[in-house]
Amino acid sequence: MICWIKRFFILMPLVVLLLSGCAPKQPYDYSALEKSKPRSILVLPPLNNTVEVNASYVYLSTISRPLAEKGYYVFPVAVIDSLMKENGLPSPADMHAIPLDKLTQHIGADAVLYISIEEWGQKYQVLSSKTVVRAGLRLVDSKTGDLLWDAEAFAQYASGDGGGGLAGALVGAIVEQVAGTMIDRTPELSRVASNGSINDQIRGLPNGPYALETTH
Repeated sequence: MICWIKRFFILMPLVVLLLSGCAPKQPYDYSALEKSKPRSILVLPPLNNTVEVNASYVYLSTISRPLAEKGYYVFPVAVIDSLMKENGLPSPADMHAIPLDKLTQHIGADAVLYISIEEWGQKYQVLSSKTVVRAGLRLVDSKTGDLLWDAEAFAQYASGDGGGGLAGALVGAIVEQVAGTMIDRTPELSRVASNGSINDQIRGLPNGPYALETTH
């Protein structure tokens, strides 16, 4: 019986969206956030620590909506990006290097969200492939620099053997890899990762000051 169960799980197709690891999560300490009470958030274009050139702005396009739905005013990310570039800051790395007091002086956000992308795109293995989006999020108080909240945004799509033994696995892997070059799953995975990290019931971002207003 045990061998049959093992064989079933080895041969079954694997399509997984993972928002977090398997280890139990510890409740987040929100004392700094509760003290700061930010109303507005400035999202800087993410640092991209991968080789995928489009990762930063694809992910950036997915973050404003879940933050706004949580009840925070989010400065328009496209406007901020254009403003920064027009003032001699062409890359996310340059934008992340701006002192907080300068951001506060010229933009006036209560908090700044720094994002770094650590994994992005499709990875091929012998009999399977997976597409991964993983980013780190840090929300800091724009006046004090205190960390208010941080999280890992993670989502993964994986596919494996669809049956038929080794030959079937090889065929499935080839088909999946060809399909992966035609279908870019990273935008959808970015949305899943952003929503999952912000709305996580244990370590997500608490509701902001405008959350109740949207319910009336």
